[in-house]
Amino acid sequence: MADTQQRPGTGVPAPMGREDIAGLLAGRIGQRRTPAGPPAPSTPAEQPGPNVPTPSPAPVSGAGPAAVPRLAGLPGELPVGWEVIEGLQARVSGQLTGRDPDRLLGEADRRALARSLARTEVADWATKYAHGNAPLTPEQESAIATAVFDSMYRGGRLQSLLDEAGVEDVMVDGLTAHIEYHDRPRRTLTRVADTHEELIAWVNRMARLSGHGERALTQATPMVGFRMPDGSRVTASLLTSRPSVVIRKHRIRDHGITDLVQWGSLNPLLERFLTACVHARRNILVVGDMGAGKTSLLRALGREIPPSERLVTLESDRELYLDEPGGKPGPVTFAFEARQSNGEVRAGERAGEVTISDMFATALRYNANRVIVGEVRSAEIVPMLNAMSSGGSGSMCTLHVRAPHAITARLVQLCTEAGMATEAAHHLIASAIDIVVYLTYLDETAIGGRKHRFVSHIHEVHDVVGEGGRPTISELFAPTGPERRAVYKAMPSFIDQLELTGLFDRRWLTENPLGWWGAALRTVRPR
Repeated sequence: MADTQQRPGTGVPAPMGREDIAGLLAGRIGQRRTPAGPPAPSTPAEQPGPNVPTPSPAPVSGAGPAAVPRLAGLPGELPVGWEVIEGLQARVSGQLTGRDPDRLLGEADRRALARSLARTEVADWATKYAHGNAPLTPEQESAIATAVFDSMYRGGRLQSLLDEAGVEDVMVDGLTAHIEYHDRPRRTLTRVADTHEELIAWVNRMARLSGHGERALTQATPMVGFRMPDGSRVTASLLTSRPSVVIRKHRIRDHGITDLVQWGSLNPLLERFLTACVHARRNILVVGDMGAGKTSLLRALGREIPPSERLVTLESDRELYLDEPGGKPGPVTFAFEARQSNGEVRAGERAGEVTISDMFATALRYNANRVIVGEVRSAEIVPMLNAMSSGGSGSMCTLHVRAPHAITARLVQLCTEAGMATEAAHHLIASAIDIVVYLTYLDETAIGGRKHRFVSHIHEVHDVVGEGGRPTISELFAPTGPERRAVYKAMPSFIDQLELTGLFDRRWLTENPLGWWGAALRTVRPR
C-alpha cells in the first residue's frame, strides 16, 4: 500500500566505482487491474498473508554496506564521481537557459529538451574522456545522462535509492542512509553526501523543485516537510544530532481496491463490503499504526466514489491524488493542500501558515458531496466530525491508532485537546462515524519474509451512546483463532442500504462465516 506491498519488479545490480557509486535499476509497478463482475475467491498464492509462508527474497548483489548510492542503476562500473555529474549538469543547465531563456516552452517540452541536451553533452564529454581512459559503453553513457537529468529534475544523488524496487523509506542520518524495503531487511549505505552542507542544499533544492520554495531548511526553520516531484514525502530537520532526512516513497499511486486484494490487504468479501459502504455513503474512518497502509486504503476507497459526485480532499502534504483519477472517470475533485509557515512569527502566529483546520471553512463552501481528510492529527478532528454529522455523508479520513481497542479513546483525546468536553465528544463521534477499519502491520523481513499490511478489524459505530456515555460500537469483522485477519462476526445494522447499492448480498456473510482469505469458496451473486 503508500504503504502496501507491490508486485515484485526487476532489479539490476549497479555498482559503480569511486566513493559515491551503487544502486539498482528501478522495477516497474504492476499494472492496475480492472474489476470485472462479482468477487471471486482467490488462491493463497494470490493473497499472501501473515499465515502464508513467503519465500525468502534473493540477496541484493553489488551494493554492500560500504557502497555509496549514485546514478539511476547501471550494470557495470563507471570511473566517475558525483562531481563529474554536477559539472555536466551545470553545463546542460546553461545550454537549456540559452535555448529557452524566457521559459516559453511547456514543462514537458522543457524537460524533453533537457534530456536531449544531457545526452549530447555526455556524448561530447565521453569522447574527450576516452582520450586518457577506457572508453565508456553506450549503457554507461546513458546512465550518466540519466544522472544529469535526475540532478536537474528529480532526486539527484539520492534518486538511485528511490528507484530501487521495493523501497519504502530512505532515512538519511548525516552522511549515512538506511533503506527500508517491503520485502527484505534494511540496507545501510555509509555515504550519500560529501558534507552535511551538501545534504541541506539537496533538501532546499528539492523543496524549490517541488514548488515549495517557502519550505527552506535553515536555522530559522529547522524542520521542513514537502513532497518531491515523484510524490515521495520528505521530512528534514536540523534539530537532530546531525542533519537528517526521511523520504517516504509512494510506490503506488494509481491502484484500485482490487489491487489490495491481490496484495493481501483485503479479501474479496471485504473488498465488496467496503465498496458497498462507499456507495451507500457510510462515513469511514481508516485507522492503524504508522506505516500500516492507511493512506493507500483511503486512496483506493476514494477511487470507488461515483463520478457523478463532487469531492474535496484536505491534506497536509499531497498523497491521495484523487484529482488524478487514473484509469477510470472520477468525481469532480478539488484537492486542497496545507501550507507551511515561511518561518516568521507575527502576533504569536506563524506567518503564511495554512492548516487543514484553516481550509475546512473554504472547502465546505465548494458544496461537495463528501470531504476526505488525508490524515487527522489534531484540532481538525472537530470540523471533520462536524462535516460527517451534518450532511457530509460518505466522508472519510485516516487516524493513527496503536490498537483497535484504543480507537474511541484516541478520538476523544483529540476532541478534548481541541476544546470539547468529553461528553460532547462522545455524542459527536457517535453521530458522525459509521465504520472504522483497522489495519494491522506485521514485519517479517527479519526472518526472511516481507511486510504484511491487512485489515484485521471492522467496527460499526452506532448513533447512540451506551454505558458510561461512550459511543456504542459493534464488531463486524475481527480475527478468530489462528487467523489474524478480519473474519465475519456480526451483521451490520445498515445491511439493507448495502444491498440497495447492488454491490453486496448478505448471504456472502452468512454462507462464508470464515471469510475469503485464500479459500476456495462459493460466490453468491447479488440479488
